[in-house]
Amino acid sequence: MSTDLCELNLHQVKEAYKNGNFSCKEYVDALIKKSETHKDLNALVSTDWETLRVSAENIDTSGHSKKQLSGVPLCFKANINTAQLPTCAATGALAKHVSTSPAPVAKSLFESGALLGATGNMHELAFGITSNNSVTGPVRNPWNKSMIPGGSSGGVAAAVSAGMMPAGIGTDTGASVRLPASLCGVVGFRPTVGRYSGQGIVPISHTRDTAGPITRSVPDAILLDRVMCSGSEESSNTSLKGLRLGVPREYFYDDLDPDVAVASEKVLSLLQAEGVHLVEEDINGIGDMNNAVSFPIALYEFISDLPKYLTENKLNFSMQDICNDIGSPDVKGLFESLLGEGAMPESVYKEAIESGRPKLQEAFREYFANQSVDAIIFPTSPLTARPIGQDETVELNGVQQPTFPTFIRNTDPSSNAGIPGISLPISVSSSGLPIGIELDAPVGRDDRLLSIAKELEKVFEFSARPQL
Repeated sequence: MSTDLCELNLHQVKEAYKNGNFSCKEYVDALIKKSETHKDLNALVSTDWETLRVSAENIDTSGHSKKQLSGVPLCFKANINTAQLPTCAATGALAKHVSTSPAPVAKSLFESGALLGATGNMHELAFGITSNNSVTGPVRNPWNKSMIPGGSSGGVAAAVSAGMMPAGIGTDTGASVRLPASLCGVVGFRPTVGRYSGQGIVPISHTRDTAGPITRSVPDAILLDRVMCSGSEESSNTSLKGLRLGVPREYFYDDLDPDVAVASEKVLSLLQAEGVHLVEEDINGIGDMNNAVSFPIALYEFISDLPKYLTENKLNFSMQDICNDIGSPDVKGLFESLLGEGAMPESVYKEAIESGRPKLQEAFREYFANQSVDAIIFPTSPLTARPIGQDETVELNGVQQPTFPTFIRNTDPSSNAGIPGISLPISVSSSGLPIGIELDAPVGRDDRLLSIAKELEKVFEFSARPQL
């Protein structure tokens, strides 16, 4: 076990508490010191260190309860209601909004003994994947502070990677838990949509949104998952021998950064050596099917879902009020378009939700069934982190590509289908940046997916840490 308290994962912290290796106050003080020392990462948007210290002292005085997360601080993305710190969604209009009650996902964790460590900075209103925010400032990647951490849950991923917090909860509409996990070298789990309640979370799309844990290990993700979905079965052990994983090379393995391509092939070879059967079959037409669904659903539902959140939280803001206080040019431009002539037509949305999405879901169902695979495996992102400020285009294999669709290319289809996915760190690039691999499973097979990921993590043996 590491002697640096900030390097411990959730299970190690729990074990150390049990053995009396250090007090809750000592642990909290170490996290606070780490967070203040590396404030330049801009990973955290709101903190209340005094309250956190008092909570830790109270636990030390009364003794740890038998609750699963007793005395463990967590970082919550700033679009999740905590009833303690502002649910600002990293945008101007909501800067002082403190909810009267926590979101169900937060409440379940607090009731299991978790402490509110901080809220994580994010791409403004979760509408982007760089976490380059003109209101709260850009989040910086702990592996290279000039690089993006991914987004939109960039602050949570950066905080977990840097050792500021042992774990956290982000949200994922199209990539926003898995992508920052990949770019920051940690684990990010997006469950089947509906596994966790979406209430009390600033939304984009009720069809696509879900909360998800960001952790340093798969067992930690399993622990948080079990709490958030009210006692789901603990993932059983899985043998890798005879496990069948789909490898859909067309689309998911196209035009990869050379370092990502090499790392991905190495992982596939490792798995074959462990007895995993790789089924090299494509999901025909996946790109076109996904494109017909992705933006129509998200952009149409946002216009009704956000006002519903504002009403439920008794916030007297109009959509125009929200728009007026947006600081990030990319988000403001999109918002203004949606409120004006660029509004998504209802007919396009209906076609996507009634025809396009069912086709995409059926394509995944048929693939899993016809190929008899437990999951599919592919690079989480086609590329590693890129410099902060490259919001419109990024370089990939000598060509300037649009930033947003390039980074979410591989994560987006499963988001639109509503199936579970998990990103695991596998390697570090030649320039010292993390690379992640994703596993997606059939709808509702979250426990099986987590069980597989737990075994694969042992094979990958990723232990690199950012040198802060």
